[in-house]
Amino acid sequence: MHMRHLSFVCAVAAVAMVAACSTTPDSGGMQSGAAGSAHGEPARPAVPGSEADLQTNVGDRIFFDKDSSLIAAEALKTLERQAQWLTKYPNVKVTIEGHCDERGTRDYNLALGYRRAHEVKEVLVAHGIDAARITTISYGKERPAVVGSDEAAWAQNRRAVTVVD
Repeated sequence: MHMRHLSFVCAVAAVAMVAACSTTPDSGGMQSGAAGSAHGEPARPAVPGSEADLQTNVGDRIFFDKDSSLIAAEALKTLERQAQWLTKYPNVKVTIEGHCDERGTRDYNLALGYRRAHEVKEVLVAHGIDAARITTISYGKERPAVVGSDEAAWAQNRRAVTVVD
């Protein structure tokens, strides 16, 4: 009788572990800012003016071509939405992170990441955001979003990310 009870408890624990690990990632492969419950409750919307709000409702990153800090038309649309969002939340300060893929030297990628972050800042300032609300940093190739040595990974790593301070 004791073994049957132990087997039942183990089976229930295994089902619970599988259920806890089952998630449906969003398009970015990471959890979105909307928080829900494992008990079937609806997801809570992101707090207005938060980093989760920026990520979920505006978009927090843009992508670049290889060896470039030029902002493409599609990326410009994202930055325009970011400027509107920052106008709506005038007390929010952000940091623009410049990132690169793994190719190139450390120094080259740090300089390129800086140029990418600076270009994003310039666009936001041109859209009326006070430059004092925006800091920039370059991580070069030190913080890849995707690990890999192919064009698909490199394309995701050539980016600028707007992070709420």
